[in-house]
Amino acid sequence: MPADALSCPSCASAHPADERFCSACGMPLVQVGGTPVELSERQERARKIKPQYTEGELVRVAGASNQAEAEFIQGMLLEEGVPSLVRRAAGFDVPDFMAGGPREVLVAASGAPTAHEVLVGAEIIGDGPSRTATETPARLLAGLLLAIAIVAVVIFMGTHVWD
Repeated sequence: MPADALSCPSCASAHPADERFCSACGMPLVQVGGTPVELSERQERARKIKPQYTEGELVRVAGASNQAEAEFIQGMLLEEGVPSLVRRAAGFDVPDFMAGGPREVLVAASGAPTAHEVLVGAEIIGDGPSRTATETPARLLAGLLLAIAIVAVVIFMGTHVWD
């Protein structure tokens, strides 16, 4: 095998030097016969991510009451290969309490079903259908339109009753 040939650390299949990921399992390839390199914590975390869970728009899969709880959920998802992102929940932006306050855990759309299974199995969320970020504004809009329709009917009925 040539000195610059690559191998998959997971399934040990050989690959040419111009490839970067294993065609069988998607793992990043390493050089064959190279000396083992000590990986940083960041590199170790990156190796856990499964590429098939990184496609699509970000969707909310869980909520947490604080930063520590959100990071715990992130760790659980990462152990299953699902990368995630934590952001502050809307409307809670107090600089004095940087780690406090509600958080949202987001994953790519392709990783959402796996993330949902992991979180249901850990009893962090219920097993009902998960709502995406686009469903909440749609519900809000539907409620607003219903309220406008009711007000219009009341005004219309009030003007005809007094005539």
